[in-house]
Amino acid sequence: MTGLVISGAEVRAGQKAILAGVSLSAEKGTVTGLLGPNGAGKSTLILAALGLVPLAAGRVTFEGAELPGMRPADRARLCAYVEQAATTAERLTVRDVVALGRVPFQSAWQAAPSERDEELVATTLAELGMAAFANRLYHTLSGGEQQRVQIARALAQEPRLLLLDEPTSHLDIRAQLMVLETLRRRADSGCMVLVALHDLNLASRYCDRLVILDAGRVAAEGPPADVLDPALLRAVYGVHATIAQLPDTPAPLVIYDRPAVEDDSAAKYD
Repeated sequence: MTGLVISGAEVRAGQKAILAGVSLSAEKGTVTGLLGPNGAGKSTLILAALGLVPLAAGRVTFEGAELPGMRPADRARLCAYVEQAATTAERLTVRDVVALGRVPFQSAWQAAPSERDEELVATTLAELGMAAFANRLYHTLSGGEQQRVQIARALAQEPRLLLLDEPTSHLDIRAQLMVLETLRRRADSGCMVLVALHDLNLASRYCDRLVILDAGRVAAEGPPADVLDPALLRAVYGVHATIAQLPDTPAPLVIYDRPAVEDDSAAKYD
């Protein structure tokens, strides 16, 4: 498989397994949603895939190459990462922050951004609705505005693999849709997108496949219509929910009802 393959990934903190034998695969040209409650291991899995936390066991490959073992410069020309919240004390403009995405492609003697670099910075800012902010200082922006700038920076890398950790967490509804439409377009152009999300309905609408983690293990994996069902939501999230079907779309709609009581009979997924 030429996409992303994670096989038996294990991450430990002392005696505790943060990830316990996680395996998944995702093809290029698709969006895979990484779901699960707080503490399920979503962020750790993304960091482990990038080699930013060590694997106690398992492998991560992309396009057949071992991803964690790559030199950082080589990995930066292949994939981009958007963390939950990125801050900087430097007085950088929005344009400067997005231009950091072009650094892996610039030679050591390059004195100024190329015409291609400037074009990509402008294009990605416009795509995320941030063109009017280009000359603003990054640290003066709201959390949601900073998040969109960081996504623009990642897109400016022209990644073949894009990993995002809760990129919609600080965004209003319009901005959430704008970001996910952008990710969908990038996938349709051949990029492989792995995105951690909390909103099940956004994941259902924009993702080709879902991987649901629970306590560091894969509880379910597959198309949204196959994965999102009341029994799984009760077992993993501890909620009662109804699954509805919107007209003219295969995406299921999750309607939350109430929290499940602690002695609910639903068994946890292995």
